[in-house]
Amino acid sequence: MKLSMKIKTLSIWHVPLASHDTYYMADGKTCDTVETVIVRVDTDAGLSGWGEACPIPHYLPAYARGIAPALQELAPVIIGADPIGVEALMQDVNAFLPGHEYVKSPLDIALWDITAKAAKLPLHALLGGQRQADMPLYHSITCIEPDEMARIAADAKAQGMTQFQVKLGADANWQRDVERLCKVRAEVGEGMLVYGDWNCGATQLDASRVGRAVADLDIMLEQPCATMTECAAVRAATGLPMKMDENAHDTASLLAAYELGIMDVVALKLSKFGGISATRQARDLCLHLGAKMCIEDTWGSDITTAALLHLGVTTAPQRLLNVCDLSAYVAPRLDASMPARKNGRIEPPSNKSGYGLGVSPDLDLLGQPDLILD
Repeated sequence: MKLSMKIKTLSIWHVPLASHDTYYMADGKTCDTVETVIVRVDTDAGLSGWGEACPIPHYLPAYARGIAPALQELAPVIIGADPIGVEALMQDVNAFLPGHEYVKSPLDIALWDITAKAAKLPLHALLGGQRQADMPLYHSITCIEPDEMARIAADAKAQGMTQFQVKLGADANWQRDVERLCKVRAEVGEGMLVYGDWNCGATQLDASRVGRAVADLDIMLEQPCATMTECAAVRAATGLPMKMDENAHDTASLLAAYELGIMDVVALKLSKFGGISATRQARDLCLHLGAKMCIEDTWGSDITTAALLHLGVTTAPQRLLNVCDLSAYVAPRLDASMPARKNGRIEPPSNKSGYGLGVSPDLDLLGQPDLILD
């Protein structure tokens, strides 16, 4: 193995991922078949790293077909660069192309995969070390009829799940949202975490009415409105704890949410921040601020799931609310050997060597790359 190496090529695939259940969310958002983007970085030393980003349409300022052209623009910075020392190369990438964080996320993940493989270590060893054997998961419930949502919650509880994200607002009926939360809470019982998520799609009035109606049920609210100011007003009107998601994407937004008192919990999604490097910095800020965290990504399969699990397992257990096994919600699986949920929890992945991300995508499934940059 060379002591130093250079990036030789980037290969890019576009893979449709079909959700096992269509996810209906507020404001007309749906998640059914979504295209994920797979990136492999190859070096002249024979090491390769894998990355993935999967933007949900109409969700955030990101789209799957924007990733490959942006990486083409970045090719002069990436090709020939040393992949070891991820933050140094990503600093050059950020200087060349400010913003577009979702584009950089699969690249950053792949570089960490290479670095850990070169060090002959699992990735979490480079991110601070494993803090727990496994991590809690949540189960996301699509916004459909309340009785069916309660049935889904019961099935998930039977599998050991103790945290339930209840999607709200798909029919723009705040009273039905109250029914959804009440029925899921009654089904799973006390002591379980239940939170209602509007994905920014509620008005301040409707979210406040829902929150006040369920205020005695031990419910958390997630990103009800499009702005932090509106979310803060809902928090004040209901007295319920709040989780930030869409509005949390960089240091400034985290600090703003903290100052407004609406960051009891925050979703740290790799592709919102730009990969593992930036998300780890956000994680450390949240540790200082005292917020609990959901470490996850917008959507995706086994590669981004592997990355978030490695970062999650290095996080202080008392501050990690949950992680997400995104790959369990979609087909096809890119690596069928990846860890699966067990009793509501999941372990970090490892491959036969135990090095890097621990994920080995099925090349027969991927087929030929759609684009190779060299």
